[in-house]
Amino acid sequence: MALTNRPRTVGRYGTAAGTGTLAAFLLVAVGGSPMYVGWAQEHTDPSGAGGWFLRLLAWPAWRWHADEGMLATNLRAILLIVLAAALLYLLPGPQVDRVAASGSQFLSGWGAYALAAGLSALLATLLGPHGTLYAAFQAASAGAAYGFFAGWIVGLASLGGRA
Repeated sequence: MALTNRPRTVGRYGTAAGTGTLAAFLLVAVGGSPMYVGWAQEHTDPSGAGGWFLRLLAWPAWRWHADEGMLATNLRAILLIVLAAALLYLLPGPQVDRVAASGSQFLSGWGAYALAAGLSALLATLLGPHGTLYAAFQAASAGAAYGFFAGWIVGLASLGGRA
């Protein structure tokens, strides 16, 4: 077998960055949807771990109706997807060792999503109405917490793809 031939099974799977971006999009589209946000607020207990996590998944909330906070909220959701995609494509670049790739793909996906969540919250708050540096730092802290606790989902999605 020539060195340039690859097994056919590799071609059926997407890249780690592509599957991670799809997972990030689904987390924002489903978890941030007005329907899920409303359900999480009404039907979960914030004092329990499960309810807290389900409410946390609603952090990248986006809205359809126009009000004062709509620009910053929707900008945060859009920036989260864009920054997550960019970081997912940038972080796994140096992975050339196929043996260690699975663990580093998981950690790269998780870390990229956590960083993207913090950065998107920081930028959306600064660019939004009445954005102060203090409010941006607080938003970045909430975004980083969301990214840390929800980023493992993106890490798992990144796990199966090619580096």
